[in-house]
Amino acid sequence: MAIRRKISEQNGAAALAQVRLALTTGTSDGERTQAFAALPRSVRATAVRYSLEELATLAPGNSVEVRVPPYGVTQCIAGPRHTRGTPPNVVETDAYTWCCLALGLVRWEQVLSKISASGLRSDLSERLPLF
Repeated sequence: MAIRRKISEQNGAAALAQVRLALTTGTSDGERTQAFAALPRSVRATAVRYSLEELATLAPGNSVEVRVPPYGVTQCIAGPRHTRGTPPNVVETDAYTWCCLALGLVRWEQVLSKISASGLRSDLSERLPLF
């Protein structure tokens, strides 16, 4: 079953372009973090939500829950479905780290300390980058 997109491709691409620019202008991680934080909240939220929708489209399923608080959550990757409580496979990270991963500016292994991943299916390294 295809996911129902809430963010248009045009709006998502525009937000991602602004995020990419912010994440590639600084020379240090601190400068990039500040540039990302300086973006309007709506741009950061749209970029995160659009990239989560893209992940769910490219890896459909319900066995892994990916959380990027406070902006969004999605379920993806085929496998056993959970219906109650905390799912057995959860990935959670901050918006800055998620956007860096989705855009291919860092690799999964480089930011493991900033990712909370539990469960056998929670390694998303084969699914990232998305763009």
